[in-house]
Amino acid sequence: MKDSALVIVDMLYDFIDGSMACEGAAPAIEATLRFIDRKTLSEGVGEELIGERYPILFVRDFHPADHCSFTEQGGPWPPHCVQDTRGAEIHEALSPYATEEFTFYKGYRKDVEQYSGFEGINEAGQSLYDVLDIMDIKNVYVCGIATEFCVKNTCMDLHKAGFTVYLLRDCLAYVDYKGHLEALCEMTKAGIRLVEK
Repeated sequence: MKDSALVIVDMLYDFIDGSMACEGAAPAIEATLRFIDRKTLSEGVGEELIGERYPILFVRDFHPADHCSFTEQGGPWPPHCVQDTRGAEIHEALSPYATEEFTFYKGYRKDVEQYSGFEGINEAGQSLYDVLDIMDIKNVYVCGIATEFCVKNTCMDLHKAGFTVYLLRDCLAYVDYKGHLEALCEMTKAGIRLVEK
């Protein structure tokens, strides 16, 4: 377990019940909590030690109100995950596991679109990659929203960087089911390992 971590991508309110609510979001959150509990119990780790013994890292869309991806700016998406709004917040059931050190922000510059959390930055200016590397993590479990976009791009970048990536199938939500299945196929062909229940 010391060389493993869980990365939770964009389990944020705008993707759960907000402007870009995705299919399967509520069951994905429930399955993620079960995964956390199972890993914690199997290791005999108390909640207060999760961050130390089994790191849980969060990736967050964190857009300015005039972000280039928004339709008003000529982008493809409705406004979502605007900084300092409820829509940009981590779901309340998961937020107790989030720490400043292990929360990584992407899409925070108005003229840069970021689907991948790989280079997301924490408050200390460290990227997701930097922190995983510092902790000597080899195996990364990934879950989140949405499969076809931020989850896929994050997984592919982690895989390219040499991590063994395990994608938690039950812990995913998506924009479109067909796109979800296509993304799963693309990722497994690339060498990402799909974990079923």
